[in-house]
Amino acid sequence: MKDGVIFVATGQGYVELAIQAAQSLRATNPGLAVDLFTDSENATGLEVFDEVHPTPSSHPRVKLECFSRARFERVLFLDCDVLVLAPLGDLFALADRFALSIAHDMRRCTKLIRQGHAATTPYAFPQMNSGVMVYRNDEEMAAFFAEWKRRYDAAGVTRDQVTLKDLLWESDLRFYVLPPEFNLRRVTELDAWEPLDAIPTILHSHRLLQHLRGQGARVTTLAELRVLEREALEQEWAALAGAAPWSR
Repeated sequence: MKDGVIFVATGQGYVELAIQAAQSLRATNPGLAVDLFTDSENATGLEVFDEVHPTPSSHPRVKLECFSRARFERVLFLDCDVLVLAPLGDLFALADRFALSIAHDMRRCTKLIRQGHAATTPYAFPQMNSGVMVYRNDEEMAAFFAEWKRRYDAAGVTRDQVTLKDLLWESDLRFYVLPPEFNLRRVTELDAWEPLDAIPTILHSHRLLQHLRGQGARVTTLAELRVLEREALEQEWAALAGAAPWSR
């Protein structure tokens, strides 16, 4: 099959999030194939997926092993903490020209997002966020994903973006940086966008999984997120007494 979406979810909580995300995908993109890789093949609610595949191992970042196992030629991988807000349109066409399409991560002036493992990159080359990726499912990308996993295992770090940053910097892979509407991490951006700026398409927020971390009630809608994020943004600036970190 040419185009499709995959999720990777281990544990009941993440499976429930993947189901919620897949339902939002179905509502906005009817007819698009969507598969799940999971260690919970007997969970309830999996009928929203076209096919359910077992995860190949209990690796802490087992998604790295699942990417090249997708049955599609052009793949959109989504983390479980997403909501698809609009039709994807011709997003998959990026894979005809670029092996990988991926967005910059947020908080790019922090050490966390600047971190690499073996390579030092310019400030303008931060970590990429691996929660939304469009890729061409071919031998080149299979080798890329295998090398990413090898480096992740060798580095002994928790976040997979650290070694991904190194690998993208050092490789000759042809990749594209997605505009923010396809990996919308800061919903407060919507308050600043003009009507013709962009179409919010894929919302990606850790607040959608905050209930799994004991950090609050379950959040399921963009409207709820906007309220919470506006409050958090106001509190964060208040804590800085109005002084931007970059001006210090």
